[in-house]
Amino acid sequence: MARPAVIDAPIDCSGAGRGEERAPAALRAAGLVQRLHAHDAGEADACIRDTRRDPDTGVIGAVEVRRASMAIASRVREVLEARECPLVLGGDCTLLLGVFQALPRGSGLWFVDGHADFLDGESSPTGEAADMDLAILTGHGPPGLLEQGGALLDPAAVVLLGHRPAELHPDVARENARVDPAVHALTAPEVCERGPAWVGADAARLAGSPTWLHLDLDVLDEGVLPAVTYPQPLGLDWDDLVALIRPLVAAPNLLGASVADFNPDRDADGTHAARVVEALESLCGSR
Repeated sequence: MARPAVIDAPIDCSGAGRGEERAPAALRAAGLVQRLHAHDAGEADACIRDTRRDPDTGVIGAVEVRRASMAIASRVREVLEARECPLVLGGDCTLLLGVFQALPRGSGLWFVDGHADFLDGESSPTGEAADMDLAILTGHGPPGLLEQGGALLDPAAVVLLGHRPAELHPDVARENARVDPAVHALTAPEVCERGPAWVGADAARLAGSPTWLHLDLDVLDEGVLPAVTYPQPLGLDWDDLVALIRPLVAAPNLLGASVADFNPDRDADGTHAARVVEALESLCGSR
């Protein structure tokens, strides 16, 4: 990818100040900005402190989620207007609600995530907006969380890669069944079976418009990266992940990227932060 402009988005949609809030600082401390030769584009005011579940939407801190999303959108818009390539460091996947309010209408999404993020305010057991960000963006989530209103993303312009298969757990099966059938989706085992490099190249070919790349690090297997908030088995390993994403960061229509769900509270000695930065450094040399 082009020289990135790094934006910190320390959003934790639980409102409890979990480790995701500290992920941008941890990744910077591991040398991310220097090793990516990145421009420092500052921090969005994205912290959430309301732990109450909104009775209308079923979302924790709904008003603060909306405010934080607008702050992220403002930063991303500034970077795009400067003709730079934004790299947004979460935080959790709620950051996408801000990102897509800054992108041109008709943009697509490569969504590399261990979860489908397709719940809503009723089906989510937690009420966390990161349970439902993809549903919200495609018009299937609770209304009122986006300043612009309505869907910002055509389900047919989404490629969902790396979520866990239905057989992992009944809750996973229920969420996967909610995904809009227009979404192009392959679970983590399917990605591995077909070959991560082939899947990534095919996803790059599928994108007919400018496209955003979102990486939730819980796409990795829990044995490979335990330093995420919701670790799971049956995920990718580091080699799989790099092979999958390399064609996407090399795609000429890449708008920018985001990285979410690293939890430094589960990385006492910084080993996992260093590994994340190493992978990102490898990928940023792909364009």
